[in-house]
Amino acid sequence: MPLPFQLTRRTALAAGFGSVLLPASLSAQAPVQRPSELKIGVTTFLSGPASVFGVPGRNAAEMLAEEINREGGIGGVPVRLFFVDEAPGIDHLVGEFRRLVQNERVDVMFASISSGSCLACTPLGEELRKVTVLWDCGTQRIFEERRYQYAFRTQANATPEILAPLLYLMKTKPDFRTVAVLNQDYAWGRDSWEIWKTAMDALKPGTRVVAELFPRFGATDFSAEVTRLLALRPDVILSTSWGGELDTFIRQAAERRLFERSTFVLPLAESSLERVGRSLPAGHIVGSRGDHWHQHPRPANPQALQRFVENYRRRADAYPIYPTYHMAQAFSALRAAHAKAMQANGGNWPSDAQLAAAFPGLEFDSPTSRMRIREDGQGLEPQLIGTTVHTDRFPFAVMDKMVIFPPDLVTTPAGQNSVAWLRTLTPDMVNRVPDPISAAG
Repeated sequence: MPLPFQLTRRTALAAGFGSVLLPASLSAQAPVQRPSELKIGVTTFLSGPASVFGVPGRNAAEMLAEEINREGGIGGVPVRLFFVDEAPGIDHLVGEFRRLVQNERVDVMFASISSGSCLACTPLGEELRKVTVLWDCGTQRIFEERRYQYAFRTQANATPEILAPLLYLMKTKPDFRTVAVLNQDYAWGRDSWEIWKTAMDALKPGTRVVAELFPRFGATDFSAEVTRLLALRPDVILSTSWGGELDTFIRQAAERRLFERSTFVLPLAESSLERVGRSLPAGHIVGSRGDHWHQHPRPANPQALQRFVENYRRRADAYPIYPTYHMAQAFSALRAAHAKAMQANGGNWPSDAQLAAAFPGLEFDSPTSRMRIREDGQGLEPQLIGTTVHTDRFPFAVMDKMVIFPPDLVTTPAGQNSVAWLRTLTPDMVNRVPDPISAAG
């Protein structure tokens, strides 16, 4: 999740922008001694407003590490976790990243929730020649602006996460003519609106934008924005807000019956459903930042999903939300990469370069699907979008009429810029959208 952090010149230099990539030939090295433990550094939000994502991510990491160790570890080596709180800011994060690699001698870094964090950590990992798994951040810039040898993303980026709900809206409620946006006023809110607006102009030209509302990041009172939206009556209200601010906006909009006037599209609201309870009415569009949903209608391995959901609920007394699935994907990819690298290395423990070489083209399992990492390091992840409905089974809205978007349909092709690619889309793209699946299957 992108957060309002900006890279200073000092941070950029510390992160190693402009560092030289290792040649592929260096992967042929003398055998590396098998370590007594596999050290993994994890950067996530443990405090502040983004901890609603970061703490579940940490909970999932601890749960998965314990499970892996009970099963004998990765390549026969037990894992040990080191956590870093992203909340103090980029300079703190960069310093801790470097400390973990150079002083604690961690073997792999998992970074981060904030896109600002990823933009700093990715080149630093390259400078330090340490495999860096981008486990949750959304910015599409990472692999569109530069090539990396040691960085790999094990989930999607912002482009499919925003394009999929737009296509879902066009397929299920195609007659909308007016749109308003209410997004947090910082990079994520502005960038996600640019993705939506660019794609909407290409796919449904002539749609009128009646309001662009960007309340300050951290806002707690949306009464002025709700009043304006009630007066404007847009057909669609988009909000890519998240966490406590999205929860508050949903509750305040519900109190004044705004949900009865417009269709809401909330691409990140899967993580809010349990927290807001029945405040979110039926009939609105929700995204899950991937195909992450404890009631997934067609998981690749139903038993694996059920086991993941039940284990997490026992640990956290809540349903897993998308950061927990993203953490599971990071661990699954790491296990698969180690197995691939060791097989290519005659069963010997891989060097950093040999492990990095195993990620491009890697296939691995998530709790819901089979995934792949492209040659450019970008993960290909399905997107699940649905419409809210209320049932007797849950005390909160759940998703119905779900569409699972294949990643190749909604992901920018390798080597292309997302905004430029979105401008090339044509309205007939909606004909390629799969049919909705009911919650009953």
